[in-house]
Formats: sequence, structure tokens, C-alpha cells
Amino acid sequence: MSLRFSRMTPDLSWTLDPGVLVSVAIVGGAYLARWRQVRKGPSPRRRSEAPAWRLWCLLASLLAAVIALVSPLDALADQLFFMHMVQHMLLLDLVPILAILSLTKVILRPITRALRDLEGRVGVLAHPAFAVVAYVAVIWGWHVPAAYDLALRHPLVHVLEHVSFLAAGSLYWWHLLSPIRARLRLDGMGPVIYMASTKLFVGALGMGLAFAPSALYPYYVHHARVWGISADDDQSIAGLIMAVEQSLVMGTALVVLFVRALGESEREQLRRERYQPEAREIA
Repeated sequence: MSLRFSRMTPDLSWTLDPGVLVSVAIVGGAYLARWRQVRKGPSPRRRSEAPAWRLWCLLASLLAAVIALVSPLDALADQLFFMHMVQHMLLLDLVPILAILSLTKVILRPITRALRDLEGRVGVLAHPAFAVVAYVAVIWGWHVPAAYDLALRHPLVHVLEHVSFLAAGSLYWWHLLSPIRARLRLDGMGPVIYMASTKLFVGALGMGLAFAPSALYPYYVHHARVWGISADDDQSIAGLIMAVEQSLVMGTALVVLFVRALGESEREQLRRERYQPEAREIA
């Protein structure tokens, strides 16, 4: 029987990559030490500067990274295109979003100046437009069939693919969720335009994969099929996952940013009302 139509029992093994596990342990340990330091600091507002939910965000981010890179999902990604797509979406969006949400101005204080100095030195690379281009280019570039198959067949290229997803996703979401003010901040309709431009290009790729007339990736076409899912159906599911995930994540992010903007506006209004009577008394 042709390999295209043969079936096999899915590999559900844990890869337990030591590089991933050590990296997760280092990041988690460093964050926990700083979080506890802030909580025990002299400020009477220390608990509000490092609330428990921020720690849970960091732990959830690390858990998502472990699921993506060392759990059976990693093994299934080599067998099913749509599982590989789930892995990519975790690395591009969920892991960076949760990691950035775990940060506050106070938690970041030891490296804030270094981050701002770096932002000044890299120039155009710190511009939000570059983050959009990088995010879209990484997704489109690695989904070119030749590049995709190369990553699946060569472990070092696969590692480079995963690193580029994490880097592009982190840069993209940093401009939206960073707790420290950047030189080029997205204000007003900026976040909407920023995310809409990304959604347009990434959503187009997802729909293109979902409704392509045939399977585009030779690696999956000639790979024994798992759970009786054909290569064509596998690719269609993967494309729909990409398109739906983008819509859900971007929509949720817009709601969160809108609520945060309302809160900042109310706080600014309260500050103005507080200082206006003082200014009149001085006058």
C-alpha cells in the first residue's frame, strides 16, 4: 500500500529536550526571585506591584512552552500538520503574551534602563512597523513548502524555526502589552491598525491553506497518516486553526487594550481633578 494512504499508531512520546527544560527552569527561577524581592520590598504597595496573578501568568507561559516543545504535541507535530500549527500558535502568541503580562514596571526596574538604551541603539528595529513585518514574514516564510519541509527534516533548522517564532511573537506583543512606555508608543487607533494589518496577512495565509485544492507539503503527503486523517484534510484543519486563532487572539487583545485605555483615561482625569483645586489656590 502507498505510504500516502497507510496508517500508523501516533507517537505520543515526550521529547524532554534538556535545553528547553533548563531554559524554562532558569527563566522561572529568575522571575520568581525578582517577584518575591518586590513583594518583600519597603514599598507599602508591594503586593500591588507584584500581584499573584502576574506570577501565574509567567507559570502559564512556561507551561505553554513546555507543552509546545517537549510534550507529545512536539512528537505529533512531526506527524500531523494541524498539530504543528498548534505548536506554532503557542510559540508565536500564547507564550509571549503570558510572559509579557507577568511583568510590571517595578518587576522590570533592574533592566528598564538597559531596555530603553537598547531601543535607542537598534533604531528602526524598535519601530512597531518592523514588528508587524517581522511577525508576518516569519509566519509566511516558514510556511513556504520548501522551508517548512526543510525544518521538519533537519533538527537544527527546526530549532531556528522555533526561536524565530518566539522572537517575532515577543517583539510583536511587546509593543502592545509592555508595562514600560516606549519611545514609539501605539496610541489612539494605533493598536487597531497594528493588529488589523497583521490579521489581514496572516488570516489570508490561513484561509489559503484551508481551501487549497491539494496538499502543499511533501513531507506530510508522503508521511504515514495518523488517525486516518488525509493530508488534504490535515492541511485544511491547520489553515482553519491559524485563521480562527488569529481572530480570537486579536479580538481578545483589542478588548483588553480598550479596557486598559479606559482605565488610564479615568486615572488621568482623576489626577487632573486632584491638582486643579491646588492650582487655583496657588493662583
